[in-house]
Amino acid sequence: MAEQEWMSEVRAKVGREYGRVYAWDEVNAPMIRQWCEVMGIDNPLYTDAAHAAASEFGGIVAPPAMLQAWCLEGLHMNNYAPGSTDENPYEVLKMMEAHGYPSVVAVNSDLSFERYLKLGEKLYYTTRLDSVGEEKTTALGTGFFVTLIMSFFSQKPAGDEKVGQLLFRVFKFRPANVPKPAEKGAAPAVPKYKRPQPGVSDDTRFFWEGVQAGRLLIQRCTCCGTLRHPPAPVCIDCHSFDWDTVEASGKGEIHSFVVMHYPEVPPFEHPNPIGLIDLDEGVRLVAGLVGVKRDEIGIGQRVQVEFQSFDDGELTLPMFRPVAG
Repeated sequence: MAEQEWMSEVRAKVGREYGRVYAWDEVNAPMIRQWCEVMGIDNPLYTDAAHAAASEFGGIVAPPAMLQAWCLEGLHMNNYAPGSTDENPYEVLKMMEAHGYPSVVAVNSDLSFERYLKLGEKLYYTTRLDSVGEEKTTALGTGFFVTLIMSFFSQKPAGDEKVGQLLFRVFKFRPANVPKPAEKGAAPAVPKYKRPQPGVSDDTRFFWEGVQAGRLLIQRCTCCGTLRHPPAPVCIDCHSFDWDTVEASGKGEIHSFVVMHYPEVPPFEHPNPIGLIDLDEGVRLVAGLVGVKRDEIGIGQRVQVEFQSFDDGELTLPMFRPVAG
C-alpha cells in the first residue's frame, strides 16, 4: 500500500471519540493520603479533615495532579473497571508500526483542571484522537506527531461534569539511519539500535564521568554538607554555589518502581523495570533494575549498584540488582 494511502486511513480516524474508561473507586481519602505520602506533599487541604472543613471547600479535596490516577487500570495491564470500553485509542500507533514506524517517544503530557475533586465523586474519561501531524524529520528519526486528548468527567445525576483534561502527544518514528521495511519477498534488514546518550551539562558531567569509571558520585555542598541528586548548581539548603563530590556505596533500597510494557522501544528489553532508589547516603535516583522478574520486585527491597556497558562500550549506566537482606 502506498504511503499516501495508508496515511489517508490514519488521518480518517482524526476526531474519533473512543468510549469511556471508568474509575475503579470513588475519590477517597486513603488514596489521597497515600499519594501525598509518596509525592512528599503535606498540604492540609488534602489530608487534614478539620482544616479542610474550615476551608472554602468544606472538606478534603484531591490534589489536582491525581486526576489521571483515579482512572488507571491498576497493577495488571488493561484491567479496567467494569463498563469500560474495549476500544483501543492507540490504534493509529499500531497502524504506523505496521508501515515501518516502530519507535515512540513521549513529547509532552499536559494536565489541565476545571476544579478540585471532592470525596465521593466517581470519574471516567473518554479519548479523542486530536491530530496526526505532517511527516517530520528530527534527530531521532522521521515520523509523525500524534496527539490524543483525554477528557475527564465526574458522574452527576443532573448531567456529567467535565473536571479536567489530559493532552498526550507522542512522536511515532522510524529511527534515523534505519532502512525502510524490505519489499515483499526480500530478506528484512536487521537494524542495530543504540541506547540514547544522556544529556550532559557542566552540572552533571562529573556524575557521568564517574559512572564511566565505575564510581557512583553524589554532589555535596562544601558549606553545609548537604548531599543532592540530581546535580544542581546551588545548594537547596544554604544556597551555596560551592560543592564537591562523595562516592556512594551503591547500596540502597527500592522506594518505588514502574515496569514498562508498551511501547516496546528498541533496544530496551521488555518488560523494562525501572526503580526509584533510596541510596543509603540519603538521596534518591532513578535507574534500571536488573536480575529480577516483575513479580519479584518489592518496595523496600535491598539493591546494589552495578555498572553495565552498552553499544560496545560507548555508554555506561548505573543499574541496580536486588540483594539478600
